[in-house]
Amino acid sequence: MLRFLCCCCVPSENSANERQPLLQPSQPEPYGVESVRKTRPAHSDAQAVRRIGRLVMRRVCVPELDQRFSDMAETFNEQQEYYESMVRHVNNLRQSCGCPQDDRLTISECVGRIREEHGDKYRISIKMKGYVFYLCVVPLGSEVESLLLPPDLRFAQDELKCMSESTKATMSKGVTLQELIGWLLRCKDQTSEQVMAAAASYQEQGRLTENLEENMKEVRRAKELSLKYRQRAGEVLTEAAAIAGAHL
Repeated sequence: MLRFLCCCCVPSENSANERQPLLQPSQPEPYGVESVRKTRPAHSDAQAVRRIGRLVMRRVCVPELDQRFSDMAETFNEQQEYYESMVRHVNNLRQSCGCPQDDRLTISECVGRIREEHGDKYRISIKMKGYVFYLCVVPLGSEVESLLLPPDLRFAQDELKCMSESTKATMSKGVTLQELIGWLLRCKDQTSEQVMAAAASYQEQGRLTENLEENMKEVRRAKELSLKYRQRAGEVLTEAAAIAGAHL
């Protein structure tokens, strides 16, 4: 029998001030999630602590830049949450179907096992409309139509629905994020001049310049991870389309 877990869709977020680390603590990651939370082995413990959690930018005291950094961090955090939600629902479905728990974000094996379990009473298929996919369950025979769907089938439908929503949102947020990141990277010389001009003293200049440098490091890291999130979300969409016989 298919096993089933509890299902939920997408989470929320936080903020922090300039004196706090760029990244705040968060919950342990589900299988397959690689995010800003990853640390580099060669770094010191102090450095590693700063790399755990959500992206939070430091203030550079130039209102337009602070807003752009804030928008970028907020969008990245939202994309990361959607990505983690997608991974969680893929893993929930794989676990409920008795598939191996690893870093693969694949669902075709799950659909095959669901068909094996319920194919004598239901026609099981993946349907796709645009970038939205779902588990279609059609009763075979009039005596089955009057019955409620088994709990494991309802669970699989819920997981695929949430997975589809998270996958689509991961892709969408990634497009917005690349536009925000692109502007910050293109205008880095201009932003440096603005920050230098905004400083009231030499000491303040050093502090704000350091904040800007740290922010730009996180911008480049966010770009790399965001592209990876979009790529993996795209793989989930492509597989769903292949099972459905659709073309993206």
